[in-house]
Amino acid sequence: MINDSSAFLTQFIRHPLTTGAVLPSGSTLARDITATVPQRGHPLVVELGPGTGVFTQAIQQRLAGRGHHLAVELNPTFASGLARRHPTVDVVHADAATLGGLLTERRLAPADVIISGLPWAALPGNRQSAILDAVVGALDTAGVFTTFAYRHALPTRPARRFHRLLTEAFDEVTVGRTVWSNLPPALVYHCRGPKAVASGSGT
Repeated sequence: MINDSSAFLTQFIRHPLTTGAVLPSGSTLARDITATVPQRGHPLVVELGPGTGVFTQAIQQRLAGRGHHLAVELNPTFASGLARRHPTVDVVHADAATLGGLLTERRLAPADVIISGLPWAALPGNRQSAILDAVVGALDTAGVFTTFAYRHALPTRPARRFHRLLTEAFDEVTVGRTVWSNLPPALVYHCRGPKAVASGSGT
């Protein structure tokens, strides 16, 4: 079993723009971001950027063997480790921007829930837009998209741009409580009512 903290630090040093954090998210943040996973029925839950699997574990606990859990990870080290640790999860080494094609390949319906652990504030505008376009296109009209942001990064230009893209793409964007115990402190965005693709702006 790999050590999550050391794995994150190693991958951050090697790939700082795609890893985006030096530590994995905490259990409290994981509980908050996965609260929208239904505890009944057989939902399709898509996880973007699962990393070492903190959110993956929380999703699996809520699903309790139900539904389909697709985890999309760009980092090959994280993807292979996640597949070993969670053999019942459909782990794919791929770009989150290709989500629509991945669902089509697997003959899966639009997702009921999409949960993102991606480092949005570390991504350029065109990448933010491309991935968010894929999210909106892959989400059921009654589905929900949840992601998080580090509180200290909220005033930065990339974080403000991402929030704007969310409000353009969804009818409802609510902000959860700040999880001060997370390192660094973070909050969760809950987005419902997909209405449009992102603007595509790279500024």
